[in-house]
Amino acid sequence: MTAEQLKSQAFQIATLKSESYRITGLIFLLTALVPFTVVRSIALEHYSLLAAQLTVIAIAVGYEVFMLYSVKRAIARGSDLAGWRWYLNIFVESQEPTIAIYVAAVSGLMTPVQALVAPSLLVYFLFIILSTLRLKPLYSLLMGFFAALGYLSVAVYTLITADHAALENVPKGLFSLYALLIFVSGGVAAFVAKQIREHVVSALREAELQNQLDRVNHDLDIARSIQQGLLPIHPPGLNDFDIAGWNEPADETGGDYFDWQVLPDGRVAISLADATGHGIGPALVSVSCRAYARASLLADGRGDGVLGRLNSLLAEDLESNRFVTFAVIFLDPKLCSVKILSAGHGPILWYRHAADKMDTIEAQGIPLGMLEGFDYEGADEGPLGEGDFVALVTDGFFEWENPEGEDFGVARMEAVLRDSRDLPAEEMVEKLRAAVDVFCRGTKQMDDLTAVILKRKRTTSDNGSHLNKKNGDAEHQLQ
Repeated sequence: MTAEQLKSQAFQIATLKSESYRITGLIFLLTALVPFTVVRSIALEHYSLLAAQLTVIAIAVGYEVFMLYSVKRAIARGSDLAGWRWYLNIFVESQEPTIAIYVAAVSGLMTPVQALVAPSLLVYFLFIILSTLRLKPLYSLLMGFFAALGYLSVAVYTLITADHAALENVPKGLFSLYALLIFVSGGVAAFVAKQIREHVVSALREAELQNQLDRVNHDLDIARSIQQGLLPIHPPGLNDFDIAGWNEPADETGGDYFDWQVLPDGRVAISLADATGHGIGPALVSVSCRAYARASLLADGRGDGVLGRLNSLLAEDLESNRFVTFAVIFLDPKLCSVKILSAGHGPILWYRHAADKMDTIEAQGIPLGMLEGFDYEGADEGPLGEGDFVALVTDGFFEWENPEGEDFGVARMEAVLRDSRDLPAEEMVEKLRAAVDVFCRGTKQMDDLTAVILKRKRTTSDNGSHLNKKNGDAEHQLQ
């Protein structure tokens, strides 16, 4: 995390909250010194010293309460304390134990040596330890420096003004050693503060990344719901034909889509597209392709030029490494005939029930968006007999691998569709999906899955002969 990021509001709030905890702990510490000071002074009958020490503690507690109030206000405002207030606070707090030692030293109720080694000396270390909660190593180091300087100043003053006889048994350099220990403890506290700071920064970074991830997932959920909402829910109401479509993206969003729309001349255009890759990028491409396709299909009366128009539109939009395979079936319900166009999408399976034959329709040209101005060949067209179906399936089905690395393959896909040829179109898709699940045995879905099946219904009389009912009956309508 950079220096600028460390100045972010999140880290600033974390620092101020840590400071409020530190000050609260300090207030409790100072308050806890009151009964200890009272008991000790009464035991030694140092009542004058007791009053002075209690006064010092009261002033220190009052100052810390004021600082706590200031920190709480800064947190509420979302601002930071001024830099000078941080440094002033460090200096004032470092001298609170110094003042207590000075009062004890000049009170005359204890010897200078006793004052300089009194329990007040330990308060220095407690203050320095708590300084680590400021989360700034420099502040802890300054705390140790000012505390050592204050202690050394009182020691020098005491040595100058005290009776030399009282200092005869005091080892030379003792007070300098204490001052050094106080300063070193500030250095240790600075190191600890640095470690705490790094953990806080790491936690904030992780929390921010998690928040960003949550926002991305939320946005992806919205994108998925929008994309899934663009897929048709109900097939067109055709008595003699059964149409079913199904889609399952590999991620929250995918690059596949299927669609159908009734054209002004009564024909139905059934389309399927597969943008390269899967995820949010291909999803945006597929949505654009769908919009272009719906507009182009309405603008082109016969549909012969729809692939060229779509290719030109997408070639202007897409980068060189992106393209879309696209297939569309024009169904004429009156003539019971189909016209199939494919831009790089295949294989397209056309099953003819009367001959029990599965034909493979290959693409008439390259995928959309690869080369602007490409001329696509003529469509495959013909009658759709009773029981015949045309299946548009994306490569996510037949390229899905099992744990051994073997593809499901086109041959297996053809076999499943052939075995389920007498089922409704929706059940055919379900059989295909179930067969892939069984074959792949729990391997991860690596690509989007989309399938559309157009099937002409079979009509039979009581003696078993086939009748072609152009108008159909209500019982044959798709539920």
